[in-house]
Amino acid sequence: MTTSPQAPPPGLTVGGYALRARLGEGGMGVVHLGQKPGERPVAIKVLRPHIVGDDEARRRLAREVSSLSRVRSRRIAEIVDADPWGDIPYVATRYVPGLSLHDHVQEEGPLSGDDLLWFADCLAEALEAVHSVGVMHRDIKPSNVIMEGRTPILIDFGLARVADDSRITMNGWLLGTPGYLAPEILYGDDATAASDVHAWAATVAYAGTGRAPFGRGPSVAIMDRVRRGEHDLSGLDPVVLPLVEEALAPAAEDRPSLDEVRGWLEDLGAGEPHEPRIPASPVTLPYAAVAQHEHEAPTRLGTAAAAAAPSARTQEPVHWSDDWTSPFDDDLDDALPDGSTEHVSDYGPPARERVPAGERLRRALSLVALGGVVAGGITFAPYVALATLFVAVWLLRSGSLAASSAGTRRSRRGVKWYDGIQLLLAAPWHVVAGLGGSLLLFLWSTGIAAAVALLCFAASLSLTTSLALVGSAFALSTWWGPGSERVRSPVHRVVDPLARRGVPWLLLTLLVAAGGSALGAAVTAQGTSWTPYDSAPLSDVRLPGWL
Repeated sequence: MTTSPQAPPPGLTVGGYALRARLGEGGMGVVHLGQKPGERPVAIKVLRPHIVGDDEARRRLAREVSSLSRVRSRRIAEIVDADPWGDIPYVATRYVPGLSLHDHVQEEGPLSGDDLLWFADCLAEALEAVHSVGVMHRDIKPSNVIMEGRTPILIDFGLARVADDSRITMNGWLLGTPGYLAPEILYGDDATAASDVHAWAATVAYAGTGRAPFGRGPSVAIMDRVRRGEHDLSGLDPVVLPLVEEALAPAAEDRPSLDEVRGWLEDLGAGEPHEPRIPASPVTLPYAAVAQHEHEAPTRLGTAAAAAAPSARTQEPVHWSDDWTSPFDDDLDDALPDGSTEHVSDYGPPARERVPAGERLRRALSLVALGGVVAGGITFAPYVALATLFVAVWLLRSGSLAASSAGTRRSRRGVKWYDGIQLLLAAPWHVVAGLGGSLLLFLWSTGIAAAVALLCFAASLSLTTSLALVGSAFALSTWWGPGSERVRSPVHRVVDPLARRGVPWLLLTLLVAAGGSALGAAVTAQGTSWTPYDSAPLSDVRLPGWL
């Protein structure tokens, strides 16, 4: 697929999605960045008329989309919406910002070592998820892999076909890319799991060398080299070289199965630990027959009705609910008020993980203990406590800004050896950048605390009681005020993991609570200290009930 800087006409919508930008173009259609009001952006593939020009083509597309909607993998840009029967048929998938593998290698250079092993294993995992629903991808290549940091995300199912419906041509069009198509497809045979393994190997070879394994030039010459198995893998990391060579074998029966590929990579280490997996069953003809039977049955796309009557063109587009969660980096987790956890990501809808009630209670008790220290500090030494609290808020916000900036850089171009140095060099800027928001939050909290102080004044409460209430109000408003998410996030990153560990949590929470109690005892024994001043503000004013 080739990229294009052109933008769609203003105001153009497809299926209720406003088209924001043109992401790319290929033989199957044009891909736009689309978005519905209030929703996350998606990648909209608007299909060309010659691809879905008749009812049979639309039924085929409906079966394909129905199958692909069952793919569940964090390594896939999953389908979130589609309308094969609309006036403008489209397929919407999760939008994955980032560079394609082709552009990533051009900018950053080839992958090697653990990065290459991790890439190869993640791409094989994505392929395994596609095969598990009886579908061949058919178009695995560098431009169809988006790099999310150092992790590949497989995109563009426009050329995928249900396992028993794979064909090399449709209306005279070649489905696939020379140099990444297996020899059997070039001979006119159906695509199999081994065909995708061949494309996987060619893509891994590109990732590790920075060049197409079967060279460049006229398509006929490239396809001839593919059929003969004449590849150039010089410069490829020796660790993966034997596996890639076997997977590029001209004869499908000489290639390892996808399960063997993943087992081989796991034995090599695969770059970093990942979750245990259940090996996928190979796609067989009986499986494809069963899958085909399911596709002909009524589904969420209404394919049975579509097959029965051409008037199914008028059916409503289908929206799938997000009934699965994608595991994202724990560093992006924010606790929600209901105790669940929202994985914040620009790549898909939030996924909530329910937190046990006991853990939620432990989190709450830890936060209450921290709030008690703040209230106790303001009661014992208001000016010193407020100055200390402001510095703490400033540092927390600055650190949160620095962490967000570093995370954004990692997501765009992966982990680099100089990340720590860059973070240190940028620290002064983040300290300055965090000052404005800290002042705003502090002023907001001061205003809330002043309002509470006026209420205490009106109620003629004692000075100690009034300061305790003012401190509590200040703590709450600092926690929930404007820009406070930059304060809550780093605090939660300490409190939440601690709440999962019973004894360490109990000891630390008791220690914090003891600190708050000590401040309260100091107030009782010594009274309030107004350092750096000698007396309280407006100390000459006498009200009933005040000390």
